[in-house]
Amino acid sequence: MRVLLVGAGGVGTAVTRIAARRGFLTDMVVADYDLSRAAAAVAALGVRGDRFSAQRVDASDVDAVRRMLAENQCEILLNATDPRFVMPLFNAALSAGTHYMDMAMSLSAPHASRPHEECGVKLGDEQFGLARAWEESGRLALVGMGVEPGLSDVFARYAADELFDEIEEIGIRDGASLTVEGYDFAPTFSIWTTIEECLNPPVVYEKGRGWFTTAPFSEPEVFDFPEGIGPVECVNVEHEEVLLIPRWVDARRVTFKYGLGDDFIAKLKTLHALGLDATAPVTVPGQDGPVQVSPRDVVAACLPDPAGLGGQMTGKTCAGTWVKGTKDGRPREVYLYHVVDNQWSMREYGSQAVVWQTAINPVVALELLDAGAWSGKGVLGPEALPPRPFLDLLTEYGSPWGQREQR
Repeated sequence: MRVLLVGAGGVGTAVTRIAARRGFLTDMVVADYDLSRAAAAVAALGVRGDRFSAQRVDASDVDAVRRMLAENQCEILLNATDPRFVMPLFNAALSAGTHYMDMAMSLSAPHASRPHEECGVKLGDEQFGLARAWEESGRLALVGMGVEPGLSDVFARYAADELFDEIEEIGIRDGASLTVEGYDFAPTFSIWTTIEECLNPPVVYEKGRGWFTTAPFSEPEVFDFPEGIGPVECVNVEHEEVLLIPRWVDARRVTFKYGLGDDFIAKLKTLHALGLDATAPVTVPGQDGPVQVSPRDVVAACLPDPAGLGGQMTGKTCAGTWVKGTKDGRPREVYLYHVVDNQWSMREYGSQAVVWQTAINPVVALELLDAGAWSGKGVLGPEALPPRPFLDLLTEYGSPWGQREQR
């Protein structure tokens, strides 16, 4: 398999470190706007890097990406950039006639007058709007194939296929015991994406009602996470699973709740109150005259790079899918989960836990596509594909998943 990986940040670099240990790749081109970053990701692989090369590309330039796919005879584009670049990369792959995979979907936009009651543009709407074109191309666009969304969606499909007869609710629940020494505020994932997820109106799905929104950080609940993480308060957050799962899994309700903590929520609210979450450029004085900058980009530039925090981090992160329903006429609740210890991921791969946990899933998916265990055409989410091959291969990679009966 010949792969074009766009984005050599933390997740992209972790993808290369995981993929270099597997034999299915023929070549992987690692492309980034900053060529030195792509080159560093390849150089860090050492003797394992002979199948990898670095190139420069502007992810917003559809024609440049299309040419790169053609010139390198790539079969699939793996998007490891932030969601701003989903659509240009998605369109470049469609134009080039290659397959496509991402870990976050096209951006949403709140409802103009009722943002906390009704959906405006939903996550992934732009991508699903091109589903027919992808079907006619005979190519697959596998969207939302990280950990959340991604593995969480695989868990949902597995629960529906093997663990339940009827499902009342599927709830993604994410929590961690991670701490970062020496920082009062150091998000463990891209602050650009974190702001997008946490300050947009969260989406909930209910059968018969469809998708609707609530206020950010609504419906707090305490969820007890496994493997020593323990109880964490979780709140509603906008996330792709709520938009993906109901398309392929029959459930009466779908939610996503994230364990953020009061202090983290307070800081996000402050950023919003000051307008520092905005993406539209503002004019500020510069050494050579006025310049335009995005407030959110300024916030990101002022915070430490999450990919470089591994050495100061301790603890574990847990991504999982809680499912409530019936089996053989009896009530059942199950939590399917994946836990990564930061000490382990740093020792084994040199990547911090949240980044590594995100990166392993697209690599597993690439290997399944290469082997023919996964296949399809059109725009599909992970829950549209058979879950057992994915979960078996994830375990083979040395990162087993867990299942806990809730009652």
